[in-house]
Amino acid sequence: MNSSMRSLIIQNVRLVHFLSLSGLLAFLVQTPEYRLFSVGFGVSMSCLAWSATWYAEQSQPARLESRVLAWSIGLIASSTAKFAFSTNNPIWPIMHAENGGWNKTGLLLAVVAIVRSPRVVPSNRGNFDLADRPQSSSALAGLGLAGLLFGMHSLLSDSSTAILWVWEGFPVRGPIAANGVLTIAMMGGGVLLGIFFQDAVCSWASLLLAGTGASVLTCYRNWFGYMGALLLAIYLTAAANPLIMSAARHGALTFGLGFFVYNIMVLAHVWVVAYAFVPGGPLMREHTDWVMAATILLLAAGVYALPRSAKNNKRRTRPAKNIVNRSVPYYTYVLGIIQLIALAISYLRFPTNDYIPYHKDEKVITAGIWTVHFSLDNDMWSSERRMRDLIKELELDVIGLLESDLQRIIMGNRDSTQYLAEDLGMYVDYGPGPNKHTWGSALLSKFPIVNSTHHLLPSPVGELAPAIHATLEAYGELVDVVVFHSGQDEDAEDRRLQSEYLAKLMRESPRPLILLSYLVLKPGEGNYNTYVGERSGMKDIDPSDWDRWCEYILYKGIRRSGYARVSRSTITDTELQVGKFVVGQGESSNERIEEDQVPPGLRFPSMFRGQGVRDHRYHVFDEPRYFV
Repeated sequence: MNSSMRSLIIQNVRLVHFLSLSGLLAFLVQTPEYRLFSVGFGVSMSCLAWSATWYAEQSQPARLESRVLAWSIGLIASSTAKFAFSTNNPIWPIMHAENGGWNKTGLLLAVVAIVRSPRVVPSNRGNFDLADRPQSSSALAGLGLAGLLFGMHSLLSDSSTAILWVWEGFPVRGPIAANGVLTIAMMGGGVLLGIFFQDAVCSWASLLLAGTGASVLTCYRNWFGYMGALLLAIYLTAAANPLIMSAARHGALTFGLGFFVYNIMVLAHVWVVAYAFVPGGPLMREHTDWVMAATILLLAAGVYALPRSAKNNKRRTRPAKNIVNRSVPYYTYVLGIIQLIALAISYLRFPTNDYIPYHKDEKVITAGIWTVHFSLDNDMWSSERRMRDLIKELELDVIGLLESDLQRIIMGNRDSTQYLAEDLGMYVDYGPGPNKHTWGSALLSKFPIVNSTHHLLPSPVGELAPAIHATLEAYGELVDVVVFHSGQDEDAEDRRLQSEYLAKLMRESPRPLILLSYLVLKPGEGNYNTYVGERSGMKDIDPSDWDRWCEYILYKGIRRSGYARVSRSTITDTELQVGKFVVGQGESSNERIEEDQVPPGLRFPSMFRGQGVRDHRYHVFDEPRYFV
C-alpha cells in the first residue's frame, strides 16, 4: 500500500470503522449468500480500521497503548456477552429478533462508540518513515501478531472453549460451563499484568510459562488441564499490548503478514478434523498439538522482535508511561465492572440439578436422535430456539445430538447444548471435546447421568466416529444410553470396524440400553446385522421401517412402546426420530396396536398429526407407531 493510500485511510479511519458496521447490519439480509458477503466486507473493513488506528498512533505510545487496551477489553466484553447468552453473541448476523438477537441495540452502541472515540491525528498523516523506526524484523513482528490473534480467537473468544477441551464426562471431575467466569477473570488479570508488568510479560520466561500452559491444556484433562488454559489466557491478554504495539511500529506490511498467517492457522485448526474433505488433509489429521505448537512458535517470533523495538523507542516510551498511568484507573474500573457482571452470570447459570421427566407416573423415557448440523438452520440463522421448541413439544426426556461441536472459529466458538440444557432443564454431556477431532456428539437427559465415557471408534481412513456411553438413573433403575455417529459411507472398512467395536460395547453392558445413532446403512443389509442381532444383543425399534439410511434407534432389555419420525422443517437437513420406552418392563413383540389402545401417558403429542406445526409433522408413516 503506497503512502498516499495509507494517508487517505488514516485520515478517514472513522469512516472505515463505520463501514465495518456492515457486518452488524447483515442481519437485515435474508439471503444467506448475500449476508455472507456483507459479513465478509464488514470483517475486512474492521481489520483495516483497527490496523490503521494502531499504525497511525505509532509515534504516540500513550495513545497507541490506550487503543490496544480498548481492543483487548472489547474481547473480554464480547466473551462476557456470550457467557450471558449461552455462547451466542446477541449482535451476530446469525441472530435476529426471532432467535434472541439484540442486533439493533448492538448497532446503536457501535455507532455511539465510533462517534465518541478519539480522533486519530497522526503527526505526519500516515507517512511514518521515522529515523528511529525499530530495526528488528517486521516479518517476525507480523508472525507474533498472527499467533496472538489466532490464540485469542480460537481459545478466548468464548469462555467455555477451554472447558470443553478438558471435559471428560460424568461424574464431573473438572470445570463446567458456569465456571467460564474463571476464564474471563484470567483474561482481565492478563490485561492488568500487561499494564503494570510489561517488562516481565515480554520476557522469555513468560513465554515459557505460556508454552507450559498450552502443553498442559493439550495433554491433560479436567481441572489440571484447565489450569493450563487459564495460564495461557493470562499470557495472551497480557502480551496483546506489547505485540500489537510492536507490529504498529514496524509498518503496514506487518499487519498484512499477520492477518495472512492468522488465516492459515484458522484453516489448519479446521484441517485437523476436516481432513477427509480437504486437499492435504491427511497431513494435518488429528494434529491439534501441531497447531498449538505453531501458535507458541509464532508468539515466540513476536517476542524475539520486541527487545530491539523497545530499545529503539526507549526515549519516547518513558515519558509516555506517566500519561498511560493516569488512564489506568479507568481501565481497572471497566475490567472490574465486567468481572462483577460475569460473576453474576455464573451464579444465575449454575445448574440446579432438580430436573423432572415428562411422564414420571408411567415411568416412561422418551428418547430421540437428531443430527443438528452445527445449530445453523437452512437459512443460516442460529437454530437453538427452534430446536428447543420441538424438543419440548415432543416431551423428550433424553436426546442425542450429532454434528454438535461448534467450538471452532468457523462455527463461532459456540455450544448450543448449554442453552438447550439450561432452558429445558436437562443434564448435558458434551461428548468428545473440540480437541478430539470429531464433528461432535452430545447427550441431554432429564435423568441424572451417573457415569459417562467418551469413545473414539476405529477410523483408519475416514472421519473419527464419536460415541458417548452414559448410565442414567431413571425411576430408581440404571439404564444405559449410547449416542453414536458412524463414519462416512465411502469408508467401508472404517464402518465395519466401528460396528464391531460398538456391538461389543453394547453386548457387554449388563443394563437395559438404548442406542441413538447415525449409522449410514440400509435396514437388513451389511453392518446392520452387526448392530442388530446376537453379536450386539440389540433390537431395532421398528424392523419393518425399511425407509432409513442415517438415523437408527436400537434397544435391549427394556420395553419399547412407541416410535415416530418427525420432519425437520428448515432447522437442519435430517429428521428427528423418537422412541418411547417403559422402565422396569422387559422387551415386547413387534406387534403393532392403534393409539386408542395406548394409555394417554404413553402417547405421542397429537399436535404433529396432519400438517403439524411450523412444518414439523409425523412423516413417512404420517403417524406414530405403537407396539404391544
